[in-house]
Amino acid sequence: MSIILRAASSLILALFIALASLISITSTLAADKSSALNAAAHTGATFQPPSEADIPPGPFGETIRMGRDIMLDTPKHAARFVGNNLSCANCHLDAGRMAGSAPLWAAYVNFPAYRAKNGKINTYQERLQGCFRFSMNGSAPPLGDPVLVALEAYSFWLATGLPVNKEVAGRGYPKLEKPAQAPDFVRGQVVYAAHCALCHGANGAGQRTTGRVVFPPLWGDDSYNWGAGMGSINNAANFIHANMPYGMSYSLTPQEAWDVAYFMNAHERPQDPRWLGSVETTRAKFHDSAMSLYGQTINGKVLGNTGAPKRTQPKDQAHIAP
Repeated sequence: MSIILRAASSLILALFIALASLISITSTLAADKSSALNAAAHTGATFQPPSEADIPPGPFGETIRMGRDIMLDTPKHAARFVGNNLSCANCHLDAGRMAGSAPLWAAYVNFPAYRAKNGKINTYQERLQGCFRFSMNGSAPPLGDPVLVALEAYSFWLATGLPVNKEVAGRGYPKLEKPAQAPDFVRGQVVYAAHCALCHGANGAGQRTTGRVVFPPLWGDDSYNWGAGMGSINNAANFIHANMPYGMSYSLTPQEAWDVAYFMNAHERPQDPRWLGSVETTRAKFHDSAMSLYGQTINGKVLGNTGAPKRTQPKDQAHIAP
């Protein structure tokens, strides 16, 4: 009987992964509908980016399509600059179109902007550099690199018709109120097992099919590093509540979202590339917040205490936003 159950379980998982792969392949075609459903739920967004059928012909259209392709499969189309198995669309759903999932159209019209993270005015390309350095655990493409140009062109096109320097409904992730109870590892573990493990794996390593990542790793060497925005419990909780499980936006309670975000970020991941030589010093400089578990002791282990970053950043740092 146990053999039959294991076989049935394996078959169900295989079918689920195959379905997820199909969803990933066809997500571009369904982007408009998915974005509208999400926007109508809680974000208050009314803007809809243009249809892919409206991408203009010629070199500019080709660059827009390249930006879309980078979003959907970053390790394939921007391999020189990534250090994990994530793609941009893992956090910016529907290839950056979906309201409430940090859509690119809402971000584009609000740059240049001051960012407290690096204490300077950032251009849009500099903001994209940070995504590669932290979320992708890689290296920042030089300003003007075709990868950044393509992503900027795609974002510019998605934002067609939006006014600049105006707060846009649907930008970022909808913010949750503070939880009724402090986020908890054990409660989060229960939520993860019930709602997340089937896709992302019991060990957080994600799922692959035919060599392609269909569900991203959430911790470990192939996930985002400690410097990524998703490493903050509040950012993760906001994203999870609005967008996860995939296709079931807002199905978790706010408390469940806070708890599972805590659980997810209470696991080891690649070192913050801004490492200053010790966990204590790095936390004091970059993670001095109750929303960061970097440098905190969880289950008897100091998170982030893994030494210097394993990936070497480019020697010429002049083009990289700090």
